[in-house]
Amino acid sequence: MPAEWEPHEATWLSWPHKEASWPGAFEPVPHVFARIAKALSGSELVRINVADEVFADRVRDFLNAEGVDPDAVRFHFNPTDDAWVRDHGPIYVVRDREGKRERAINDWGYNAWGNKYPPYDNDDVVPTRIAEEMGERLFTPGIVMEGGSIDVNGRGTLLTTEACLLNPNRNPHLDKSRIEGYLRDYLGVSNILWLGDGIVGDDTDGHIDDLTRFVAADTVVTAIEEDPQDENYEILMANYERLQTMKLEDGSPLRVVRLPMPGPVWFKDQRLPVSYANFYIANRKVLVPTYRHENDVKACQILQKCFPDREVIGLDCTELIWGLGSIHCVTQQQPAVFR
Repeated sequence: MPAEWEPHEATWLSWPHKEASWPGAFEPVPHVFARIAKALSGSELVRINVADEVFADRVRDFLNAEGVDPDAVRFHFNPTDDAWVRDHGPIYVVRDREGKRERAINDWGYNAWGNKYPPYDNDDVVPTRIAEEMGERLFTPGIVMEGGSIDVNGRGTLLTTEACLLNPNRNPHLDKSRIEGYLRDYLGVSNILWLGDGIVGDDTDGHIDDLTRFVAADTVVTAIEEDPQDENYEILMANYERLQTMKLEDGSPLRVVRLPMPGPVWFKDQRLPVSYANFYIANRKVLVPTYRHENDVKACQILQKCFPDREVIGLDCTELIWGLGSIHCVTQQQPAVFR
C-alpha cells in the first residue's frame, strides 16, 4: 500500500445523500463537498460515486456553483448508502516491475463500523464495482477493515489502533496476531504499530486518521490535547507516549511532531470527533479541516512545514463534522500507475 503522498491518478468521493447522517443539518453538506472537489480539482482528477445520471446532474449543479472545472471530474454509477468513501471505497496496492507500476484493489468487508448504521449493502460492494469498471485486479481478504483505521508510510510500516481493529464488532474470530497476518498479506507491510484508544465522539471506535498520521516515511504528526481537564487529554497523551518508543521498519526511531487539537465542538449536546489529523494529502495540496478555532492557523502552519512542496489549505468543516467524519473520511486516493 503506497503512502498517501505518493502520486495520485485521482481522488474518489461518494456524494452525500443520506440526510440521516447529518440529522437536521444536511443542507450545507453538499456545498462542503463541492468546496473539497474544487480544491482537489486543481491537483488531480476527481472521481465521484453517484447512483445514476439524474443524481450526477444534481451534483453538477453544486460543482458548477463552486466553479469546479467539469473536465476535472468523472462520475461513476456506483450507488452508495453513505458518503464515507475512506471506509467503503477501494484500498489500492501497487507493485513495481521492470519500470512499470501495477495496481490492484483490496475489497475488505464493510459493516458500517460494527453494524451501527444499516443498511450498508451498496457501500460494501463499491470496491468490487470499481474494479470491474476499471479492469483492476481485485483481492478479497474476507475480513472487515476500514480505510480510516490504517495509515502507512509506503515503506512497510503501518499504524492502527487496538480500539478499532481488536473490537469484537469487526472480526470477533480473529486475535491480534491473525489480524496482523492479514495486514501483512494484503497491504505488503512488515512493521505494525499499535496505538490505544480514539478520541471522544468517534463512532468508528478509534480510527487512526483522527489521531496520528504519517507525513513522511520516518515522521508522523499526532494529535495532542493541551488542556488537562479535557476528556481527550489522557487518551492522546497515552498514544503520544507509545509513539516515543516505536521503531520504523528498519529499526530507526519514529520522528513525532505534535499537532494541536481544536478544542471541543458540540452539536445538540453531542461532542463531535474534531481533529486536525483528519487531513488529506493530494498531489499538490494538503486539505486540512478547520473548526473556527484559534488553533486552526497553528495546525495549518505545522502541516505546511511538513509538506513544503504542497499548498496547505484549511477548509471549514464545522458543518461536515456533524456527520462524525471530516475531510480524510470522505476522500480516498487512487495511486498513479506508470505503464
